[in-house]
Amino acid sequence: MPAVFQQMSDALATTVEAVSPSIVRVEARRRLPATGIAWRRDGIIVTAHHVIEQDEDMRLGLHSGQTVTATLVGRDPTTDLAVLRATTPELVPPVWAEPDGASLRLGHLALALGRPGRSVQATLGLVSRRGESWRTPAGGLIDCYIQTDIVMYPGFSGGPLVNAAGQVVGLNTSALLRGLSLTVPVATMRRVVEMLLAHGKIRRGYLGVSTQAVRLPAVLMETLQQETGLLVMTVEPNSPAEQGGLLLGDTLVTMDGAPVRHPDALLTFLSADRMHTAVLVRLVRGGQLQERSIVIGERP
Repeated sequence: MPAVFQQMSDALATTVEAVSPSIVRVEARRRLPATGIAWRRDGIIVTAHHVIEQDEDMRLGLHSGQTVTATLVGRDPTTDLAVLRATTPELVPPVWAEPDGASLRLGHLALALGRPGRSVQATLGLVSRRGESWRTPAGGLIDCYIQTDIVMYPGFSGGPLVNAAGQVVGLNTSALLRGLSLTVPVATMRRVVEMLLAHGKIRRGYLGVSTQAVRLPAVLMETLQQETGLLVMTVEPNSPAEQGGLLLGDTLVTMDGAPVRHPDALLTFLSADRMHTAVLVRLVRGGQLQERSIVIGERP
């Protein structure tokens, strides 16, 4: 048994050594610095949105000991991701796990790494929960729910979660759900980072309504084969909803044929690829089914 423990210990140390060059210190707030991960060799860094408290005079500490300046490319508060651009020689990106997160299973060992100081720090734990895609309280889509029992030390936010193969499976953050340390998976990171690099912000579709789920009358349940729709509580002035003829008190039931049973379904539907396109909205008004064509806008 001692030999097995020694082998495991050596393997963990080797993994930390291999990933360490990809981890940077992020100095963008008054208190303890946080951590970032080299995304591309040409100076692109990904970190946690909540650790960026200033848009200027940001500094990065590299594995070599060098300190360089960085600028903010863009940020997405809904997924707690931010992208920085460093004025630096070539960075060393890590080996990324497959985007679907299949390499990480419930009960697997995982390492969390951080660089809040000059050197990398590491801690070990288990994957305690793994689930399907979910939306954050701010409305961001996370492609896979990953929670560990790892104690994230101060300054670890923005750092990587690493599997037993030495691959980075996501970015650790303590800001998505109160009291929990979660990991934003690679699939979400790629989607958000690519959009921030292309546009400097996250582009989302915009309808201009607030809604709440309501139970449909029995006859409509049978007709539509769904139990709930979305009651329109407010319609913003000059919004796509108002221009398309939606009224307070309407109940939305489908968008381009896709059922909208709860507000999350509507948020999911309003993706960037639907901006500036006309969609067929089916709704209930005065107990009758009606249809409206509405051009989806871009969220301001």
